Amino acid sequence: MFRKFVYLLALAREKHFGRAAESCHVSQPTLSNAIRQLEEELQVPIVERGQKFEGFTPEGLKVLEYARRIVGERDNLRHELLALAQGVTGHLRIGAIPTALPVVPHVLTPFTSRFPHIRSSVVSLSSREIQRGLDEFELDAAITYLDNEPLNNVRTLPLYTERYHLLARRDELPEELIAQGAVPWETAASLRLCLLTPDMQNRRIADTAFRMTGRTVEPAMETNSIVTLYTIVRAGNCASIVPGQLLTFVPPHPDIVALPLVDPELSHVVGLAYADRDPPPPLAKALAVAASDADIAQRVAIGVADAMIPWRVAIR
Repeated sequence: MFRKFVYLLALAREKHFGRAAESCHVSQPTLSNAIRQLEEELQVPIVERGQKFEGFTPEGLKVLEYARRIVGERDNLRHELLALAQGVTGHLRIGAIPTALPVVPHVLTPFTSRFPHIRSSVVSLSSREIQRGLDEFELDAAITYLDNEPLNNVRTLPLYTERYHLLARRDELPEELIAQGAVPWETAASLRLCLLTPDMQNRRIADTAFRMTGRTVEPAMETNSIVTLYTIVRAGNCASIVPGQLLTFVPPHPDIVALPLVDPELSHVVGLAYADRDPPPPLAKALAVAASDADIAQRVAIGVADAMIPWRVAIR
């Protein structure tokens, strides 16, 4: 029955019988027959059939939910058995919000040193996509916000605190404002801005901050990449709101200033999240163990403080 569940998950992922069969390296009749056999065994219709795949029946959605859980637990069992035989091995799949990507090396470096036989992959996702990935066993762990729109049914480990800066060309701001060393959110709202897209939680945090000052901002440009925010500012098209950790891996520019945002002075906790199951997923547990011993909060705080030094030099 495991194989039939795997075929069912492939159909849910691909939404096409032919592509699902190809992803499972079987013929389309083999996959279709296996799903029909599953329907006969469970005595319920699973797939809405027409000229092409049309979706799942209500019963099929319930079967799909159990299939994800069962296949996920099978994979966890395999990892635990391999760990007993060979030490921790496998493929760790991490989803990270875009603003956390600069911090990923702080998380993975101690992990790969401790568990060298684990292969890792990191994808940039919105927090809503991360929730879906964890729920559907497509992710082992995530790096996301813990205290703003928190995820459901997860265990968490705080990693660091995110704070926000205005990134703007020097000639867009009054010299006296630059000299103060900080910018009110209300002042930032009056600038031509490039912000992350609304599906990104960091954007919703910025929108909330603007509303707290009585302002609603319609950005001139939007992107789902924090690196693009920097390149847009550098090109002179817009100013932007960026997390402090972005400044740790983009080069300072003599014509650009990075100033903390105040009134209100916001911060949010970013951390590790993984499915709340017993026993916990072995790869996610291994990542949490390594991260908890790495003092990532201090590493990030020092990194941002060090990164701000050349930015401060640049604005003098």
